[in-house]
Amino acid sequence: MSNDQQQNQDLGQDHDQDQDQDDSRSFDPRTFEPKWREYWHEQGLDRTPENPSNKFYMLEMFAYPSGDIHMGHFRNYTIGDVVARYQKMLGKDVLHPFGWDAFGLPAENAAIKHGIQPGEWTLSNIEKSRSSLQQMGISYDWDRELVTCREDYYKHTQWMFLLLYERGLAYRRNAEVNWCPIDQTVLANEHVVGGCCWRHPDTPVEKRTLEQWFFRITDYADRLLDNLDQLDQWPEGTVKQQRSWIGRSEGAEIDYRLEGLAESDTLTVFTTRPDTLWGATFLVLAPEHPLTARLTTDSQREEVEAYVAQARSKTEIERMDATRDKDGVFSGSYAKHPVTGEAVPIWVADYVLAGYGTGSIMGVPAHDQRDFEFARKYDLEVRVVVQPEGARLDGATLDEAAPGTGKLVASPPFDGTEVPQGIPDVIRYLEEQGVGRGKIQYRLRDWLISRQRYWGCPIPMIHCDQCGVVPVPLDQLPVELPKNVENFVPSGRSPLEDVKEFFEVECPQCGGAAHRDADTMDTFVDSSWYHLRFLDPHNTEEPFDRAEAAKWLPVDYYIGGDEHATGHLLYFRFFTQVLHDAGWLDIEEPVVRLFHHGMVMDDKGEVMSKSKGNVVAPAELFARDGVDIPRLAMLFFAPSADEILWNEKGIDGVRRFVQRLWSLFEETVADARYAAAGEVRPDALSAEAKEGRRLLHWAVERTETSLEGDLNFNTAIAAFMEMMNALRKVGAPATWSDDDFPVLAEAVKMTSRAMAPLAPHLSEEIWHRAGGAESVFIAGWPTVDPEALKRDEVEIPVQFNGKLRVRLHLSPKATREEMEIAALADVRVQEILDGQEPKRVIVVPGRLVNLVV
Repeated sequence: MSNDQQQNQDLGQDHDQDQDQDDSRSFDPRTFEPKWREYWHEQGLDRTPENPSNKFYMLEMFAYPSGDIHMGHFRNYTIGDVVARYQKMLGKDVLHPFGWDAFGLPAENAAIKHGIQPGEWTLSNIEKSRSSLQQMGISYDWDRELVTCREDYYKHTQWMFLLLYERGLAYRRNAEVNWCPIDQTVLANEHVVGGCCWRHPDTPVEKRTLEQWFFRITDYADRLLDNLDQLDQWPEGTVKQQRSWIGRSEGAEIDYRLEGLAESDTLTVFTTRPDTLWGATFLVLAPEHPLTARLTTDSQREEVEAYVAQARSKTEIERMDATRDKDGVFSGSYAKHPVTGEAVPIWVADYVLAGYGTGSIMGVPAHDQRDFEFARKYDLEVRVVVQPEGARLDGATLDEAAPGTGKLVASPPFDGTEVPQGIPDVIRYLEEQGVGRGKIQYRLRDWLISRQRYWGCPIPMIHCDQCGVVPVPLDQLPVELPKNVENFVPSGRSPLEDVKEFFEVECPQCGGAAHRDADTMDTFVDSSWYHLRFLDPHNTEEPFDRAEAAKWLPVDYYIGGDEHATGHLLYFRFFTQVLHDAGWLDIEEPVVRLFHHGMVMDDKGEVMSKSKGNVVAPAELFARDGVDIPRLAMLFFAPSADEILWNEKGIDGVRRFVQRLWSLFEETVADARYAAAGEVRPDALSAEAKEGRRLLHWAVERTETSLEGDLNFNTAIAAFMEMMNALRKVGAPATWSDDDFPVLAEAVKMTSRAMAPLAPHLSEEIWHRAGGAESVFIAGWPTVDPEALKRDEVEIPVQFNGKLRVRLHLSPKATREEMEIAALADVRVQEILDGQEPKRVIVVPGRLVNLVV
């Protein structure tokens, strides 16, 4: 449990214990919450304006319908709803849509398990989840609902594929892939954990070579990287992850001639530090490198083949782990160093990846820690070629790799050259010698989108023996996924190959016999453009109208989990940039502000997940407490970006807070003075009423600060708790003086408006009971009175020899003498003085006291 969560629960319990017995009056939000949901629907409050003059596009990552809504969904969608409702109260024209990421493996596997069609399983879950979301009162415009497995959506997903194909960004090639033998499909690197399938932890992943479709996202690597500088309202961690994932590296390719082979045979390595070339004492090939088998000598073949087989079972993420022990095996072969002519041993090691650079590296152990560890393990030479200023390093005695800064040594003709100036100088030298060239590399790979499963969007391509691979004509979209397929159990190839009426077609070019592409698309393709379909969801001819895109884009606020940092959040940036280049969008980046909500954990600290069977259904809480009490509890547990440990006991304190707030406001509105209550006259207020009013305006200000900034609604709710306690300490509403009573009337009206985004049903009920004629969300956001925030006392720092040690709260009208007397009389000051008399007391009226000791 976080400190914030513990403190908030303690706060709720503390104020619970100090209240009067009249808090037990009957209060049941279930009696009025349905009424307000119906009212909002009838009034069209969630309907998107046709012609926005001050737009605000609010979006949460849409849901996978694998069952009913659970507490993790409840938290995510509640946070987004709070922001959307607040923006509406500010007078913004809000677009707040919702949809379902409806294709994918979980539905297909569940359908296999239950013996039903994936479509039937998916749509029934959507019905159940939609009902739960509507019961929550989330302010979605349901007229814009999307379901990605419906033809009216995936028709345009196929259009997107063809657009990329037309622009040379979709292509087919053979590739080695991760393969789950149970699910019988390709796995992304992120879905391989400990060498096993993420869905089947005891099932080792296999490697297969298959002909697959790819999107050429690497063509956009520079722009995806450069545009990160524009995303100043994205979490720093996500930007950093994307920057690392794209992995732009500037350096050089260097050619080593292979000894014992033909004169033209070379091994090309990529390095970001060509200036350290003279310190390269070995070469390393990735196990998958095409030259590995050829360079392995007979005496080493058994050892190398065993090592390669072992490496193939590891994921790239595991192989790149900087903390793991580096291992490898000698190939038996050597290469000729391009500038020294020395024979350099060639090793095979899995810390080198085939897909990065050239799939081979030069080992410079004196100046690279990874290479250093490898060299020490296998007793390879460590040769220093960069000496730091004032140092005299010896490779034989190094305990770790030396910094790569200083001057080049043992590197003729560059001895004495400062690093990093040596880098471009060496690149020019290599180009002049014909043994190397400058090169920019990326860690980012092209996006493999083929899946050998049934439940996905069909790939709109046709294979013809005469014409090759041919796109489906646009007027033949959608290529419909067959329904009621008898056998969609995976068998190592797409089940669609066995559906004759789908698979066998005429070639659209020559009219001859042909067949469809039987693979389906990665479901991340569906979610890479859904933010655009929400703009124009009923358009049958185009994915969206460009005029609608110009009205609403970019998305102003996007909320979802940080686990999508290098997947979905990168892919939908790519799609947006492609559509910009194709003339469909005016923007290059899809989202202005991105927020990552924290996960909801069970009482054992595990993330709530349907696959783990540890989810809590919000519907159970709604049946007991209505919607707003669990909603407030969820918001109160911890800052929105932090994890929370779900504990139903935490609801108890929030329930009592709401009951007491209701009781206070009910008594206030029922008082005969309420209807005639005028403006607050600050000068006429008692000290207690003035403090209660200060806390009221402070709570509204804190809520506004949270909504505009960190979304830490726990502090906003805590502020309202403090306000309520202060107001109740004055006494029951009937006991308030006529001069003080307008503060209570103001509290009813301001609190019902300021808490409306947090507790919409409760606030709407209080607002109307207090005399509101229209929805509280039309009434607008309350205005904080800066004068009300001022304390009757000011904070006076007490310094000792100019260093702050104590803070006092005194009247702003206190004289020099009064300030000095108060400071010297303070117990804390006396403890610090410890019997001494200050040499001098400096007083700045209304500002500070400084004791010279």
